[in-house]
Amino acid sequence: MSLVLSSVRKSFRQGETEIQVLKGLDVTIEPGQVVSIVGQSGSGKSTLLSLLAGLERADGGEILVDKVNLLPLTEQEMTLFRAQNIAIVFQQYHLIAHLTALENVMLALEILKLENPRERAEEALKELGLGHRLNHFPSQLSGGECQRVAIARALVVKPKILLADEPSGNLDTQTGGKVMDVFFDIVRKHKITTILVTHSEVLAKKCERILRLEEGHLREV
Repeated sequence: MSLVLSSVRKSFRQGETEIQVLKGLDVTIEPGQVVSIVGQSGSGKSTLLSLLAGLERADGGEILVDKVNLLPLTEQEMTLFRAQNIAIVFQQYHLIAHLTALENVMLALEILKLENPRERAEEALKELGLGHRLNHFPSQLSGGECQRVAIARALVVKPKILLADEPSGNLDTQTGGKVMDVFFDIVRKHKITTILVTHSEVLAKKCERILRLEEGHLREV
């Protein structure tokens, strides 16, 4: 699924001051591309990801996801479109503590009323090397395992676009590297258009394209 940004702007008010975070972003991402967005803290990377997910609204411009402009969509239309097309992996795992790994992943399928949630959740977890952890609760899993459950939950719905915000940020270098190797293998295997926000130059270089966000603009690295 393609992603096209045209003159995308976003600002916030801080008291009486208006702070322009995104000053007119223009970029085209082709279907199946794996793209990293890098930049200093406070440059607007997470804000951009929120706009792409429809969690926040841009002040102007166009965000076209497979030629569908997100800006005019109502809240209800955006929620449905996101559920059918977009998945998000956060730095925090956001797992439900009283559900097992299997149940956490199944929940994503059950919300969308998709068929065979147990079988599909098991398959997703096994693909991420967690076949032996299906019935463990988050408190019984390591940080790396929790993040893999979160990735499985995002991927199990077969999204067209995957947005990842510092997905290895809470992990040590070795664990994060292993988790992200699996992450890249899977998104490329399933040809999922992926936008990865990261501070890590190592992770960024594993992507096909690197875009740097600075002073409110995106540029190719």
